[in-house]
Amino acid sequence: YRTQDEARADLFEYIERFHNPRMRRRVAAQDRKLTAVL
Repeated sequence: YRTQDEARADLFEYIERFHNPRMRRRVAAQDRKLTAVL
């Protein structure tokens, strides 16, 4: 990472994506939509 803010933002996104159940469902839905398009 170039800056500490970039690293912090990426870490926050990782935590939200994998530890927040609502976010996990949203990401899974987005993945299904992307797979359907491809």
